[in-house]
Amino acid sequence: MTRSMQRVAEAVAGDPAGCSALTVTGLAELTGTSEATVVRTARLLGYPGYRDLRLALAGLAAQQESGQSPAVTADIAVDDSLAEVVAKLAHDEQQTLADTAAGLDTAQLAACVDALAGARRIDIYGIGASGLVAQDLAQKLLRIGLIAHAHADPHLAVTNAVQLRPRDVAIAITHSGTTGDVIEPLRTAFERGATTIAVTGRPDGAVSQYADHLLTTSTARESELRPAAMSSRTSQLLVVDCLFVGVAQRTYETAAPALSASYEALAHRHDPRSGRR
Repeated sequence: MTRSMQRVAEAVAGDPAGCSALTVTGLAELTGTSEATVVRTARLLGYPGYRDLRLALAGLAAQQESGQSPAVTADIAVDDSLAEVVAKLAHDEQQTLADTAAGLDTAQLAACVDALAGARRIDIYGIGASGLVAQDLAQKLLRIGLIAHAHADPHLAVTNAVQLRPRDVAIAITHSGTTGDVIEPLRTAFERGATTIAVTGRPDGAVSQYADHLLTTSTARESELRPAAMSSRTSQLLVVDCLFVGVAQRTYETAAPALSASYEALAHRHDPRSGRR
């Protein structure tokens, strides 16, 4: 590190909570350095950019406030025992959730809940691991009586997006924020006047151009044995669960009976004594 980079590193190490509240410009002014120096320091510490370092600082501050002792890195090696893998993954998942919660804009979340609660129809787009998260949210919303569909096929996603109108909602789930097969249907929905939401780890990615609302997930650092698909899924699931619970609260009078009806319809499938098929 250069001397100016050392000043940045010492500042974030000495006051993670205070620095997590600062913009890149604010931290540069605090340390008497430049914005470029702050970004270079963040990258030298292993983060893609300053925003990622800021999220990690917020998580560290929350950990310190709770009195928990810091854990070692969760990077998994080929020769780690299964016990070590379990411990490291558990720690990393916990940190990812803490970082996501710390960085989640509750005003944006509330606006998304409002849009979903009053939606005529909800389309959700995701590919790969993000597609699994899209399916999870669609199934949850269906069980409380909303019309929701998850589209993993990019062609089907676009043809459905063409049919969307105002009062409809389209949600794109993409960790990178640059997945073309997810951006294209969201753009189509945006152009048709639907309310659009992006759940992404990169709010500066191309997907944000067509999103009325952004919900940011943690960009946990990857390792050879823990790729982005694993890192992003945990934070995405937290965000969609927050959306679901918020909508269920807002529509409780209709959501509760719908949820009870779905449980009742499937109850016989969980009873081995039942002869029904």
